[in-house]
Amino acid sequence: MNPNLSKLQAYPFERLRQLFAPITPNPAYQPISLGIGEPRHATPDLIKKAYCEAIMAPDGGLSVYPATAGDIGLRSAIAGWLQRRYGLTLDVASQVLPVNGSREALFAIAQTVIDPSQGAAQHAPLVVCPNPFYQIYEGAALLGGAEPYFVPSDPARNFAQDWDSVPDTVWARTQLLFVCSPGNPAGAIMPLDEWRKLFELSDRHGFVIVSDECYSEIYFRDEPPLGGLEAAAKLGRSDFRNLIALTSLSKRSNVPGMRSGFCAGDARLVRQFLLYRTYHGSAMSLVVQKASIAAWTDEQHVVENRAKYRAKFAQVMPLLSTVLDVALPDATFYLWAKVQGSDIDFARDLLAQYNVTVLPGSFLAREARGHNPGAQRVRMALVAETEECVEAAQRIAEFVQSRP
Repeated sequence: MNPNLSKLQAYPFERLRQLFAPITPNPAYQPISLGIGEPRHATPDLIKKAYCEAIMAPDGGLSVYPATAGDIGLRSAIAGWLQRRYGLTLDVASQVLPVNGSREALFAIAQTVIDPSQGAAQHAPLVVCPNPFYQIYEGAALLGGAEPYFVPSDPARNFAQDWDSVPDTVWARTQLLFVCSPGNPAGAIMPLDEWRKLFELSDRHGFVIVSDECYSEIYFRDEPPLGGLEAAAKLGRSDFRNLIALTSLSKRSNVPGMRSGFCAGDARLVRQFLLYRTYHGSAMSLVVQKASIAAWTDEQHVVENRAKYRAKFAQVMPLLSTVLDVALPDATFYLWAKVQGSDIDFARDLLAQYNVTVLPGSFLAREARGHNPGAQRVRMALVAETEECVEAAQRIAEFVQSRP
């Protein structure tokens, strides 16, 4: 067996299952889950229609093998969205590649980028990650033969990463940097000056930046979040050197089951990633491609989806902000709340007494330099319809007020 498998930690939701296994939730309440970030708003009809039409089409669909590079129509639709959203012009043949959701691609791009042979025996190459973080970053690093390095986060800046705390000796060993903006779980958005700093570090040390942007279309500011490719273009880096941005339709269009997204950026990296994916067997079904074209070319359903989240948060925030240390995020559909005492005890007792599931923040982070930045935090995914989220917030408020 691959010895690196033994380095993997249990996934957060497996840890949550184990934590809750001995608990019998209060049967007086219907269960409400704010645990997993799985969008539960209705999938737009235009996407379902395109999906069904593709299945029934006599000239493709399920009857042919799809190309790993994707159909030119899909890549053109993605490039069109990038132009409308960020004002970017990318070459559809060399700078855009469909992927089967951002999770699959985040893992696979690390296997493409990491070169374990470049590290000395006692100094494996490093993959720098935020902390708290999406656990795929860590698993991708370990199975690629690298070590994860967790960057401290600043609670005073909505858990933005403290890049200045990373020593040059770490950057010198870094082959890959994962960034997440808007961030999971706290929802912080990276400003242009932060991108400038990371690009300068990448130029100096030669590492690749992979920007995870799957929450970019659910935001609460008037101005949409800055993207990594957009930042590069603003800073005169039109070749996007050493930069790959990844996003998906799951959150934007409420189709997590479709597993559809894309990566875009540095043509050299895209070419190598395509080579890897050709052998890995990662071609996207033509049926999913046709439905994805419909999704990327329509923006009205995205505007309506964002409005639903804004209305939902507007009702939930007053209920929770009076009893918890919690603020409206810049973006994402999460609340990252500070709690008194143990976050694990909070989640366990909340389920037992009020049948509401939240995710302990410490499950989303790693102890580094003697501290787990997720400790005494819980993540609430406001993905259900408004009525259910409001009911959950009311129960949480009652639970907090009842605690000693």
